[in-house]
Amino acid sequence: MAGLSAAERPLRTGVLGGTFDPPHLAHVALAQAAKEALDLDQVIFVVAGDPWRKAGRDISPASARVSMVQVAIEELEWAGLSTIEVERSGPSYTAETLEALVAAGEPDETWWFILGADALADMAYWHEPQRIIEHARLAVARRPDREGEPLVTDALRSAVPEIDAAIDLLPMPLSDLSATEIRARVASGQPTDEMLPEVVRELVDALGLYRA
Repeated sequence: MAGLSAAERPLRTGVLGGTFDPPHLAHVALAQAAKEALDLDQVIFVVAGDPWRKAGRDISPASARVSMVQVAIEELEWAGLSTIEVERSGPSYTAETLEALVAAGEPDETWWFILGADALADMAYWHEPQRIIEHARLAVARRPDREGEPLVTDALRSAVPEIDAAIDLLPMPLSDLSATEIRARVASGQPTDEMLPEVVRELVDALGLYRA
């Protein structure tokens, strides 16, 4: 494909899923890192509807999380939003989401599912993880301070034997951002300037989210 312009070559798309409660600067940085490292044309943020892996935890209404993602990415011309999981009833399964997105995409489009190394380690326990790599490669961001640790667990390799060949590593700066900490800071009225996009914090305050 060397020499082809972005308009001439097949579309390259990344998918970044999450609860986004709230969407913070590390989410945006991860999407940006994937775009640059993999020469992606677009990154689609998929807001989880019913994140079954987080059952038992209070989660903000889907409408609020969708609105927060909308304002977080509105100035990123390469970023898009999908509400496919919010609109679908029942638990949100990554394999089903990717299958639907790929089916709706262009015939020769190339797809990546973007995630961190911690999420990759948990993938062995996801719903039908083998189906994920049937539709997309994995763009995995690993913290610099964990580069000496094994990336793929024995459990994941057992569940998805071809997993190693499906991974593209992303260079990613060290980040300790935590949605849990952000929610706690908002609840106590503390600033989140280095954690949240300003427009997201404004919306969080306007909606009264994370207050005790």
